[in-house]
Amino acid sequence: MDKKEIKTIQEVTEKLLKLLDVDGDFEILESKESKEESVEIVLNTKDTGVVIGYHGDTLEGLQLVLSLCVARNLGRFVRISIDVGDYKKNRTEFLKTLAQETKERVLAEGKEIAVPELKSWERRIVHLLLEKDEEVVSESQGEGRDRVLIVRPKAK
Repeated sequence: MDKKEIKTIQEVTEKLLKLLDVDGDFEILESKESKEESVEIVLNTKDTGVVIGYHGDTLEGLQLVLSLCVARNLGRFVRISIDVGDYKKNRTEFLKTLAQETKERVLAEGKEIAVPELKSWERRIVHLLLEKDEEVVSESQGEGRDRVLIVRPKAK
């Protein structure tokens, strides 16, 4: 991603936060976590609870809207991840533990286990954590709010 594109992301983010009346500053970091282009925005604001919302619902919506606004300006989709008040950092640590514990249960019981009620970005993190695992495989099944993460033993 070049400096002009980063500048565009910065301007779009500033405009959206201003429209939402969210005071604070932010830092843009290019993410190297996967093959696709993505950007992490670390937002520092006093409005942390408002931005995160109930179980991260508002934050998830904000990420989607910002991703769409940026895509409109750049002419291509770039995944935007927003962390505010270390919410995602702390949640990611929880998801690492959840992935490991679920893997252990799958191996001990020898059957697939469904993990419900994860946001799309949370399922994505678990998929990334388990994608190179030699013993289990993960996938998402279902639609909308009924979408669940399935972890099962790899076929031998």
